Amino acid sequence: MAAPGDAIVVGSGPNGLAAAIVWAQAGGRVKVYEAEAEIGGGARTAELTLPGFRHDVCSAVHPMAVATGFFRSLPLEQHGLEWIHPPLALAHPFDDGTAAVVEHSGEATAERLGDDAGAYRRLIAPVVRDWPAMEEGFMAPPHWPRRPMALARFGLHGLQSAEALARATFRTGPARALFAGLAAHSIMPLQARGSAAIGMVLAAAAHRAGWPMARGGSQAITDALVRHLRSLGGEVETGHRISSLQELPSVEAVFCDVSARGLLALAGPRLPARYRGKLERFRPGPGVFKLDYALGAPIPWSAPACRQAGTVHLGGTLEEICASERAACAASGARAAERPFVLLCQPSRFDDSRAPAGQHTAWAYCHVPNGSTEDMTDRIEAQIERFAPGFGGLVLARSSRSPADLESHNANLVGGDIAGGRNTLGQLLLRPGLRPYQTPLRGVYLCSASTPPGGGVHGLCGFHAARIALSNRT
Repeated sequence: MAAPGDAIVVGSGPNGLAAAIVWAQAGGRVKVYEAEAEIGGGARTAELTLPGFRHDVCSAVHPMAVATGFFRSLPLEQHGLEWIHPPLALAHPFDDGTAAVVEHSGEATAERLGDDAGAYRRLIAPVVRDWPAMEEGFMAPPHWPRRPMALARFGLHGLQSAEALARATFRTGPARALFAGLAAHSIMPLQARGSAAIGMVLAAAAHRAGWPMARGGSQAITDALVRHLRSLGGEVETGHRISSLQELPSVEAVFCDVSARGLLALAGPRLPARYRGKLERFRPGPGVFKLDYALGAPIPWSAPACRQAGTVHLGGTLEEICASERAACAASGARAAERPFVLLCQPSRFDDSRAPAGQHTAWAYCHVPNGSTEDMTDRIEAQIERFAPGFGGLVLARSSRSPADLESHNANLVGGDIAGGRNTLGQLLLRPGLRPYQTPLRGVYLCSASTPPGGGVHGLCGFHAARIALSNRT
């Protein structure tokens, strides 16, 4: 078959760059347009506080980038990308100065859970073993899986609510809380069916490939993707906002790394009413309130294990985390939790390029109702102080970003939604429809986190969209 013709990608997030790379690998010419001055979407790094302190603008820790296949298939290390694996993927501290942890070794993680060691093994080891089936079955377009039994085994637990599964599986408070924190990455109420799945997937991802960060910041992932794209002949143009598809020249394929709302804005009345209705009904998820810190010293955790972890979950008990996420998933305008579940990353403990010598950075956020206008700074810092007394005295500078701030810097983050849409079972299965990447417009494809498998830095949404576009040429 002849090489594909020209293609255009709107948006330079990891999914847009992935679509461009797949098209260029097939021999087609491709150009990426980015509205902002900086490339990368959610995978960017900037000096948000003080000179010399480099902070990840959105995503910071990337389990799915190394646990799934597309990025692993690319020579990104040759283009400057280096992964850093902290000694512990995750620590979850408690008020008594102890912490539950997730190690690279599933067996070591289980052993640390004491009476719940066997329960952890029985729940997570099958997911680790069946990971190729998980990736082929759940991280791809809707299709009949080749290994349905493995997916059925996963579904027996994954389709439950995280709260119910934690209570039924684990006997101890630390194990229940650890699983709740993992499941809270779903940005769903932990009482909702299906919320258990992401907890299982993230634990298994840690044992398969770790929870790494990129040396120098998440921008290094974007920069490596762009260098590889350019080595294949692709182009990237920043500061060029596409407001309508009618602005684009005639090409064989257009890939839109935009939200469902963004696709409505781009395509407008050209879309059939039925498909427009699907996009209009596609609901954004909860928002995020984010803080970045320049610190004079490392965070003084009470639990020693936290000093070895790249990611720290600050939420206390299962009950507290459930209450926090239930409040965050309430309707816009509702009040966020008084004691929010906080996700914190401390990259400078393991990457000395992030801050001046002897000083440090930290990145923290909590979930809030979509579009929330509440300032969560004091509530987030109270949670950090709870588990690291004296933290406030180390703060040299802070940068805060509300849901509105996040959306103003990245239009895909509608109301502060970092997941590309609310993660209900319906929206996960129909994201945004049965043919998720293809639009009714000939040659126009959606390739953002509003398509399967959803949020995260993995490029799979763009990879699958481009593969389908190429298959449509046959």
